[in-house]
Amino acid sequence: MPIQRVAVIGAGTMGNGIAHVCIQNGLDVVLIDVALTALEKAKQVIEKNMERQVKKGVLTSEQMTAALQRLQLSTHLSDSVKNCDLVIEAATEKQTVKETIFREIDAAAPQHCILATNTSSISITALAAVTNRPDKVIGMHFMNPVPVMKLVEVINAYQTHVSVTEEILDLSRRLEKIPCVVNDYPGFIANRILMPMINEAIYCLYEGVAGVESIDNIMKLGMAHPMGPLQLADFIGLDICLSILQVLHDGFGQPKYAPCPLLVNMVKAGKLGVKTGEGFYDYADGPNERKISSRFL
Repeated sequence: MPIQRVAVIGAGTMGNGIAHVCIQNGLDVVLIDVALTALEKAKQVIEKNMERQVKKGVLTSEQMTAALQRLQLSTHLSDSVKNCDLVIEAATEKQTVKETIFREIDAAAPQHCILATNTSSISITALAAVTNRPDKVIGMHFMNPVPVMKLVEVINAYQTHVSVTEEILDLSRRLEKIPCVVNDYPGFIANRILMPMINEAIYCLYEGVAGVESIDNIMKLGMAHPMGPLQLADFIGLDICLSILQVLHDGFGQPKYAPCPLLVNMVKAGKLGVKTGEGFYDYADGPNERKISSRFL
């Protein structure tokens, strides 16, 4: 039987985006979070984004109404996953938190249920190892913003069964995504290539080679990147960038993955990018009205 009922754990930016594409493409979804306020905010974001799709002609108003009827909200994880075919964990990017969640969903979900994680860097093999169904654990690394970005990085744990990979590839295509299969090594592919580039851009700023605007414009105008690496780092979150670089550095033990001291200091200072209002750019007037942070002028 194809996957039909999905639980998404975590109502943040990634979780609500994953729930959005699932209900838009005919799946029944229960969105789970410990905070009811987070769930209500997530539903409002989904509705607002779907309204935007209706205005653009991507969806009809009838399709939007039908999609929203397929969405449920819950603060009770164990009860909510009992009838699911797939659980996608999109909680905070901390291994201990994810391991606790995987133990809980493993105990409550039916035996046929696949357990997936949206992690951008944490070992899928390690998460699989805390369950009694390691062959049914896999990574589904969606890109942000989920309703727009086409890629899903499908990550096989060491234990993942080939039939599970095939099911997730089929599901990704049903969600109108393009899945790319990789194996479980630090950073996978997306972040193993992206984060050293971002880190090198930060080193260029740190060493005074060029300013924020020049670094970003060179990559946008010269390399056809839609967003410069420093702006992208702000968008991702500098704390997330640092965490992924630390995973790469610890996993490979190579100095080329060592986080730039400037990045480390910015995270210590709480300057994390868009979500805190300041990073390499200042977002005091909103995320779409950025200007270079006065610290780097």
